Amino acid sequence: MRVWIDLTNSPHVLVMRPLIERMRAQGHEVEVTARDFAQTLELCERFGIDHTPIGRHRGERRTSKALGLAQRALALARWARRRRFDRALGHGSNDVTVAAALLRVPSATAFDYEWARVQHTVNCRLARAVVVPDAIPPERLAPYGASPRKLRRYAGLKEEYYLADFEPDRAVLDELGIDPAEPLAVVRTPPEVSLYHRFESPLFAQVLERLRGTQTVVLPRTPEQRAQLAARDGLIVPERAIDAQSLVAHADLMVSAGGTMNREAVALGTPVFTTFAGRLGAVDERLVAEGRLRRLEAAEQIVLERRAPAVQSRIRRDPCVLVNMLLSA
Repeated sequence: MRVWIDLTNSPHVLVMRPLIERMRAQGHEVEVTARDFAQTLELCERFGIDHTPIGRHRGERRTSKALGLAQRALALARWARRRRFDRALGHGSNDVTVAAALLRVPSATAFDYEWARVQHTVNCRLARAVVVPDAIPPERLAPYGASPRKLRRYAGLKEEYYLADFEPDRAVLDELGIDPAEPLAVVRTPPEVSLYHRFESPLFAQVLERLRGTQTVVLPRTPEQRAQLAARDGLIVPERAIDAQSLVAHADLMVSAGGTMNREAVALGTPVFTTFAGRLGAVDERLVAEGRLRRLEAAEQIVLERRAPAVQSRIRRDPCVLVNMLLSA
């Protein structure tokens, strides 16, 4: 089978890496396209994923996003037209489902946050398979066009699948000049392009102030965020893509305004706070109820100290489960 995978954001590289490996091990031919956004291209290079860069992020305004979707979907369709793919796959990529529909290639989409309404309305209606965690109630997905026939629901967190073969590497600590004897915090920025002008709440800026001067690594999403953070003293800001999963595994505390790195911390046994200001999805609702993820209401809740070793072993799940669900389209 000839399989096309499109990567539009940096977490998608992490999710798809082991799936690509399993697909190729099963004898499938896999080609990858990637959008120039956040650290997507850097991570493809870091993990040795051969890819064709196509398009870039067009900004946060709705009109810009719509224009970007149309332009990139057409560019993808032109690229894929002569390649005669049997399946097109993406993790939340509108671009590949639109392009695949234009070419009449069966597509599958995956996601684990159900409240991105515009994105899911496009993907769920065009894709033939919709792969989601079983924590998300089907009735939340039905309005998007995710019929029971399309739904493929998997147990646990997607991070438990793509981190199944992961073992932390201490080299990242040396790379960043981290003292392993001192407490370490890792902070992930919000998805917004501007850190200090587009916050839904001021909490994230307060977190940075509370942790400034401690051994804290802040992981920006965009060059704009990196430039803003680098201008502030008392924080460690990597200049390029690093082994973030190993960093999180060695950390004593994780604070993130996003989703994927929160759940990576949960999967790796690192205590984690979320500063997400939007509506929690079902996956995070379950994690909060189980006490595996904590909502941060005030920066004063943060106490950076050495944590005790994890008492529970990691949950590792077979990535082939996700491969089979995606290819079932």
